[in-house]
Amino acid sequence: MNFTISKRASTLTLALIIIGLVLAVIGVAGDHTDHRQYSWAAFYTNALFFFFIALGTLFFYALNHVTETAWTVLVKRVYEAIATYLPWGALAVLVVLVAGSMGLHHIFPWMDGRVLDAGDPDHYDGHIAHISSYLNKPFFWFRALLILGVFVFFTRWFRKHSIQMDGETGDTLVRSHWKNYNRSVVFIVCFAFFSSVLAWDWVMSIDPHWHSALFGWYVFGGMWCSAMITAVIFVLYLKGKGYLPQVNANHLQDMGKWVFAVSFLWSYLYFEQFLLIWYSDVPEEAAYYFGRLNHHPWLTWVTFFANFALPMVLLMSRDAKRSPKYLIFVGVLIFIGHWLDTVQMIMPSSLALHFERIGILEIGFFALFLGVFIRMVLTAFTKAPLTVVAHPFLEESVHHHI
Repeated sequence: MNFTISKRASTLTLALIIIGLVLAVIGVAGDHTDHRQYSWAAFYTNALFFFFIALGTLFFYALNHVTETAWTVLVKRVYEAIATYLPWGALAVLVVLVAGSMGLHHIFPWMDGRVLDAGDPDHYDGHIAHISSYLNKPFFWFRALLILGVFVFFTRWFRKHSIQMDGETGDTLVRSHWKNYNRSVVFIVCFAFFSSVLAWDWVMSIDPHWHSALFGWYVFGGMWCSAMITAVIFVLYLKGKGYLPQVNANHLQDMGKWVFAVSFLWSYLYFEQFLLIWYSDVPEEAAYYFGRLNHHPWLTWVTFFANFALPMVLLMSRDAKRSPKYLIFVGVLIFIGHWLDTVQMIMPSSLALHFERIGILEIGFFALFLGVFIRMVLTAFTKAPLTVVAHPFLEESVHHHI
């Protein structure tokens, strides 16, 4: 059965986009100490959040190929559709990076050439000058374009090759399967390195005086968990509309297990990073949490407990992972929790004490990006059958039982 976007879904996504635009415009015109910096930071927070969802989904998609996981075959097209947002998400992120390079905002203070001018004592920063061999525009852009180029290439190749496999049989299908396997191995190797570099360059360098050896893993844990939650919500939406009839409670339970497990991975990395920095008490490292706990304690603790306690308490039982309504409810809560995590990574570092609370600007851009994201994923559903036609593990996935 081919997917068709309903009038209700089309209206809802359009409404989200319009509401988001209106709120964003109102927020930009609001009472902020630095309108331009605040607006760019709010835009970047949401651009990065939804880009991370697509990237985390692409990672899990490739991981299933490498591990030759059978049960995910029936929901494979859902992962592909979510990942198709990645090139557009990358474009939104690039807009912010280009604007920073042009001096339109100062989210990345090291991009301001004055911080390297020892003859300008009002702006010179010795620490940034010391690390300028890594944090400089030419090298930064080389890394950014290489990373995005690799990710966009694999996104398009996986999708194209998956659709081509629908018309294959016999030995040709098996060869295509192993081609997927080999490409996925290459992608996982690239992702293992590039995901950490991306976290250093695009998030940690917002506060170039702060460093954490665990930060790349922490960002990875968040993007992976957000991707798992998003996939569950879309699968349940499709099931509710009468699509994916062969996806049963056993598949839902396994998807719920992944949300449960990856939530614990994120929680471990979050708390481990906090604990190591807090007990070592190195000023350059402790400043990150010191500022957040003193000025935004509610955001720090709500983020942690929403993404740790909620999955632990609400998704522990077998029945909880097999209930569509329950999974959607919990999934939405955790989805919002990881959006809060992205907010607390970006906004305090970009705005320091000028960031007081989440307001209409952040919510407006969230609604705007959410509307565009949902619309693009739903459109991707219409471009190919929702269930793969040919795959070596298709029958095993259909009869999956735990």
